[in-house]
Amino acid sequence: MEKHIMGENGISYTLGEDGLYYPDLYLPEETEYPIGKYGMLRKTYLQEHRKGLYLELVLAGKLNKHLHQIDEECNQMMDRLVEQMKEKQGVTEQLKVENQMLWVGMCNNIQHSAEEAVLKEIVYA
Repeated sequence: MEKHIMGENGISYTLGEDGLYYPDLYLPEETEYPIGKYGMLRKTYLQEHRKGLYLELVLAGKLNKHLHQIDEECNQMMDRLVEQMKEKQGVTEQLKVENQMLWVGMCNNIQHSAEEAVLKEIVYA
């Protein structure tokens, strides 16, 4: 019973039960990439604060790739920042041997500081 027609604009239409023709629109196929913590945070941010960009990425089939890319960049930035901060603050294996509690506290502080910097720079940019 479905009737298909091709419009002048090159879009095909299907006749609905209500007698109206509806365009046959499909989102482009998107490659599945693994998305981690930072990719999910970026997705939430886009949905809540940048709805236009979010819809643009969805409609272009580029959202998953974008989120994966952000996640990769954030993880790389975290690794770099943590190592740089450890070096700058003198957090070494020698300190770990001499004063383990101080070493753990400093590592936790560095991890939190680096994460805050990453979130400000990339996820919410």
